[in-house]
Amino acid sequence: MKPDAGEALVDEEPVYRNVGRKERITFIPDEPYFFSSATPVTMAQYYASIYPAFEMAQFYEWLDKFGLEKTRRIATFSKGMKKQLIMLLSICTHTKYLICDETFDGLDPVMRQTVKSLFANDIEERNLTPVIASHNLRELEDICDHVGLLHKGGMLLSKDLDDMKLNIHKIQCVLPAGVGSSDLQGIDIIKTEQRGSLLTLTVRGKREEIQTILQAYHPVFFEMIPLSLEEIFISETEVAGYDIKKL
Repeated sequence: MKPDAGEALVDEEPVYRNVGRKERITFIPDEPYFFSSATPVTMAQYYASIYPAFEMAQFYEWLDKFGLEKTRRIATFSKGMKKQLIMLLSICTHTKYLICDETFDGLDPVMRQTVKSLFANDIEERNLTPVIASHNLRELEDICDHVGLLHKGGMLLSKDLDDMKLNIHKIQCVLPAGVGSSDLQGIDIIKTEQRGSLLTLTVRGKREEIQTILQAYHPVFFEMIPLSLEEIFISETEVAGYDIKKL
């Protein structure tokens, strides 16, 4: 059956004009905006008027647990308190997608873990999909399963986090006399550092294949160390010409 003219028009509408689609998305900005004389209660009422699934009872329960006064003017809140409030408001919308910009900025370590737990709970219980933009890559390792790296306005890479970690490794080794990193054939070396006889390599490839190749050179010592997401980011961006040494 072909859609009628009205249905076709809705499909072609941009998302910012489609109320039904916007009801499935909540945006959490780095610097949240609140009305000048707003309190947590009035902001909750505003959110409830936009998002039909907003859970008011849950919001009030979390306000008490987080120690935020529901009738206090938000303008008197600290930066951390404002970030906590926008997080609670956004999670209580019960939307399918949360678009988050520097979500954990301004939160203390305990509150960061609490917010991550709220995310993890909603991901499991109602299949929430958070899309998080952050410069703190360590934060993303705990909650994200897919990572994209943006560089100079473009997407440098977009990969499953587990696959990314399985295919890039750090190796510390001591090679026999007369053998250097340039002599290692069959290994995709991204980065090389040497301190004395200790050679540190960042390499791309399968773990077992790399081990087999290295063992053929009879190293005095070698071990493979897992990389953090931050180290992977640095390695990939250096390949793309974004080298901190040049800066």
